Amino acid sequence: MRSFGSDNHSGIHPAVLRAIEAANADHQIAYGDDIYTARAKQLIKQHFGESAEPYFVFNGTGANIVALSACVQSFHSILCAKTAHIAVDECGAPEFMTHAALREIETPDGKLTPELIAPRLINWGFEHHSQPKAVYISQCTELGTVYTCEEIKAIADYIHQYGMYLHLDGARLANAAVALGKSFKEMTVDCGVDILSFGGTKNGLLMCEAVIAFRPELAENLKYIRKQRAQLYSKMRYVGCQLIPYLEEGIWRENAAHANAMAQLLRQGIVEAGYDTFTQSTDANILLLKMPKNLIDKLLEKYFFYIWDENENEIRLVTSWDTTKEDVRVFVEDVKRLSVG
Repeated sequence: MRSFGSDNHSGIHPAVLRAIEAANADHQIAYGDDIYTARAKQLIKQHFGESAEPYFVFNGTGANIVALSACVQSFHSILCAKTAHIAVDECGAPEFMTHAALREIETPDGKLTPELIAPRLINWGFEHHSQPKAVYISQCTELGTVYTCEEIKAIADYIHQYGMYLHLDGARLANAAVALGKSFKEMTVDCGVDILSFGGTKNGLLMCEAVIAFRPELAENLKYIRKQRAQLYSKMRYVGCQLIPYLEEGIWRENAAHANAMAQLLRQGIVEAGYDTFTQSTDANILLLKMPKNLIDKLLEKYFFYIWDENENEIRLVTSWDTTKEDVRVFVEDVKRLSVG
């Protein structure tokens, strides 16, 4: 099966599989005290700077709840876009685990700005209202758009005036970095991001996510929070070993660049097929567009993808590190053929 449903549907990069197999030799101390995890942490510091303190977790939702738990207490609130992953795709886990309130903000493109945040920064010191403490943004956003470094820095500078933390969900951070031509550090630490959910699962890894704190007070209790949130691996070497080729050999960049390029090729093909009906810019590897319902239904008989907005006949297509030009060509040909039929 080939699909454009999600970059989670793709397989594992061969170099990563080889790294897992190599790490399977002999015994290693559990819970992160192994040579592979140690090397992975070194590589993360090389890419993000010495202030980076990484803690590996099972999945993206786990990364978000651990990171946000380090930022807030139960009487706080977390500000995010209405389309944010923590608001619509995590079954209420951030609220359940942190006991903090989510404050969702309408955006035209999935991106927050200081101007959109400002009206929510009210009732300071008033015990009848939750106190704003963290802002959550995604890079790339859930709508496929990408924040510029300037946009991220503007948010960080603004909320830091109020003693708030900026959490960045980087499930597709590699795709954003390639799209902007920036390093991981330039797009996070240098922009004032306080804590990061660093994802690799969508970009060719098996299951490898990390919470990376850039402020000492946020890193201080992360190991306890991770354990309480049931996110501590036992055989952590199988996570750490994946990051060694991923970061050392530049697989992160190679995979993300390919996925982004395939998204542009797919968009071009769909436009040429007569559907210049995209609802957002295609900044990385996510495409949002509208199509006639009968065409969507026909395509779903062969392909798996998500209906983004059923009322608007809006769909989401996602390309992956292993999407091929042939995958794109066949899909576009099916769009043309089924449109006529």
